Amino acid sequence: MKKKTDFLVIGSGVAGLSFALKAAKHGTVTVLSKNDLEETNTKYAQGGVAAVMSPPDSFEKHIRDTIIVGDGLCDEEIVEMVIREAPERIKELISWGVDFDHKKDGSYDLAKEGGHSENRILHYKDITGQEIENALISLVRSDPNIEIYDNYFAIDLLTQHHLGNLVTRSSFGTECYGAYVLNMKSGGVITFLSKITVVATGGMGNLYNTTTNPLVATGDGLAMIYRAKGIIDNMEFVQFHPTSLYNPGERPSFLITEALRGFGAVLRNIDGEKFMNRYDSRGSLASRDIVARAIDSEMKLRGDDFVYLDGTHLDSDELKEHFPNIYKKCLKEGIDITKDKIPVVPAAHYLCGGVKADRNGRSSINRLYAIGEVAYTGLHGANRLASNSLMEAVVFAHRAAMDSSEQMKKFTFKKEIPDWNFEGTKHPEEMVLITQNYKETQQIMSNYVGIVRSDLRLERALKRLEIIYQETEELYKKSTLSRKLCELRNLINVGYLVIKMAQSLHESRGLHYTLDYPKKKRTTEF
Repeated sequence: MKKKTDFLVIGSGVAGLSFALKAAKHGTVTVLSKNDLEETNTKYAQGGVAAVMSPPDSFEKHIRDTIIVGDGLCDEEIVEMVIREAPERIKELISWGVDFDHKKDGSYDLAKEGGHSENRILHYKDITGQEIENALISLVRSDPNIEIYDNYFAIDLLTQHHLGNLVTRSSFGTECYGAYVLNMKSGGVITFLSKITVVATGGMGNLYNTTTNPLVATGDGLAMIYRAKGIIDNMEFVQFHPTSLYNPGERPSFLITEALRGFGAVLRNIDGEKFMNRYDSRGSLASRDIVARAIDSEMKLRGDDFVYLDGTHLDSDELKEHFPNIYKKCLKEGIDITKDKIPVVPAAHYLCGGVKADRNGRSSINRLYAIGEVAYTGLHGANRLASNSLMEAVVFAHRAAMDSSEQMKKFTFKKEIPDWNFEGTKHPEEMVLITQNYKETQQIMSNYVGIVRSDLRLERALKRLEIIYQETEELYKKSTLSRKLCELRNLINVGYLVIKMAQSLHESRGLHYTLDYPKKKRTTEF
């Protein structure tokens, strides 16, 4: 079965939906979501959107903060471009119905987070992502040019490979013609043909045992583009959020936003000691990589399962007003944040690498764009500055929509693409073959390729992952498609990329810290 659409958008977070709204002015748009439309990483973004709104802040300060946190690996031209264009995109979000918090005098209630030199975080309480997602969904659902497919899973991208031609990573002129998409309710596969394909599938937090990401974040877009021979880069830089609620058995881990530390909460060990100043002069407001490593070190040295985030010295009414979602969640778990310290642990949170994309979101494959967390644009470098991700998503979604709407005019549908072939496949007899490999992959990555790494850990991880890869590929070839099997296959691909790129970096930089090379080879001044 074939379907045609001018723009095929895979993913329904802020990047995918804001692109869809703009592209719908130039042609037909199909949005694919492998779950309900709102179940994305965007929904779980608590902190907010970083943007320069008024003095004493300035573009120069925001640029400097981003590059310092990126540990010298940011593309400075991209940093400047994104930060200077962000205020215009913020105005657009507001015009679409996003309601950022204001002070009593009518000015924006700008928060401050780790690594920022000024208050520049626009937010809606502590559920900013959900507020943005709800506004975008409302507009997308009412747009006659946008067709939504909930519970549809993109399996693989269509290229010349599906016409019988050899495609390699060094091939010139590789093109994307759409995707094979699994209807998870019927089990059928639709061949979506498109003039432009946009991958906005978010991150891969579920590669690890503990993550703040929803269950849908399994690196699908990264794996699809890697298999289609697109260029992937910077995968060694996986950001662990320093503070997720310590609540064993809960998945995803509940995020305790960095804005709470920006509001004045401090980190303490089990004995009540403020330990962060032993690691960085900025204390609890150091950048995420430093705070996560400090917490990891503190827990390992002392043998503790968590540390505390303490906001009990802050005004209780203001705490509840600014962080109502956190207050409500913690209270449900028996913790009153106005009186009790919050037990926290680091959790996999954000990928700074991804599909290599240019300043307009174009990937190395023609007709294929990558935007949002799935893309490596050069903005984040070796570490992401807090709340720069939603900003990046809306800026690149806008640029990709403007660029692709012009590019689309010269493309046609590739009708010769064959439909999916189910021949020789059957339902796997033992689901445990999938679930066990899924768990093992997460354990390997968490134990060997987490916050602190070494050559020996990476080597062991690669050997073990290769065994799981071979088993899973054999199962995939003879099995009918299922979401769990496809997700496992994608996570294994992504894990391989993280390990291989970590092995190639013989230094510690940003989010990649290795015991064998604890220092940077070089420093970049700004």
